[in-house]
Amino acid sequence: MDDDLEEQQVDQPGDCIDGTPMIFGRVLDGKGAGRPIDWDHVREWQPTKEGEVLWVHLCRNQPGVEEWLEKLEIPEPTRELLVSDRTRPRAFREGNTLVATLRGINFNPGAEPEDMLSMQLWCDGKRLVTLRRMPLQTPRHVLKMIDRREAGPNDCGAIITELTEAMITRMNRSIVDMNEHIDTLEDRDADDDAEEALERIATIRRNCLGLKRHMGPMHEALEAISRYAPGWFEDHDRREIAESIDRLRRYLEDLDISKESAVVLMDDIRGRAIARNERTNYLLTIVAAIFLPLGFLTGLLGINVGGVPGMDNPQAFWIVVVLCCAILFALVALFWRWKWF
Repeated sequence: MDDDLEEQQVDQPGDCIDGTPMIFGRVLDGKGAGRPIDWDHVREWQPTKEGEVLWVHLCRNQPGVEEWLEKLEIPEPTRELLVSDRTRPRAFREGNTLVATLRGINFNPGAEPEDMLSMQLWCDGKRLVTLRRMPLQTPRHVLKMIDRREAGPNDCGAIITELTEAMITRMNRSIVDMNEHIDTLEDRDADDDAEEALERIATIRRNCLGLKRHMGPMHEALEAISRYAPGWFEDHDRREIAESIDRLRRYLEDLDISKESAVVLMDDIRGRAIARNERTNYLLTIVAAIFLPLGFLTGLLGINVGGVPGMDNPQAFWIVVVLCCAILFALVALFWRWKWF
């Protein structure tokens, strides 16, 4: 089972520990590893060793969250932001704390790429609180690094940079998938169903617009973290955030390219369809022009009135057939000379 499927099964709305709002908690030892901690100890936690920091991941719509945030002496407007559904990405400094709302792509089953998931965070350098409402895979990715003791983050700044990097890296998956779909459509057979192709391209364009609308504010939020984070957010953390900002900027440029490619491909498919229809209409017009005089002649000879020539001549039918063939060949020759076909 791959990591994504495993994370989807683990981090579900009902997976809070023992009916508490906590999804998981870790006390980092400052060396890239950490130990689990339960909700009762989280509420009373204080660092006992140099370099220890607390990271707790909460479900923000569960009872008890706001009461604990109030115990941390977080101002009421900030508490409301951390538990609200106002998910536009933003970040700001409040004294010695950093408050941010970040967004990641929704990779839960049945979700569309533009369905973004939000994660709020609050950190004072010793405690990091992350909150989400719907299942989010990114925190699980960082948690595995800590539990496996494989170069995991060693402080709050490192956790924040790992979270943002993981979110942005996952965004690239959707962009690559859209580009692959565009490449497939560009290689399609010209005789394939144009309506189906146009519908798929329209979906890609909507996804590009949705991702661009959500990823733009994310870029601004990361820049705010890089500029205004408190002193415990070290220089190497700022460099990591700068790398994430640069990567996100490239992804935004890739989205613009994907969107333009989709527009060009849509115009090309529509142009081919219009040209095919015009060619068909042209051929039908030529055929109608050829058979118009023949239809007039046979209709004239077929009227049921007296005096129609050839009524008493047994050879009249063949004479009319020869005359119609002569007219047909004459029209074809004229149209060929006039380069109508």
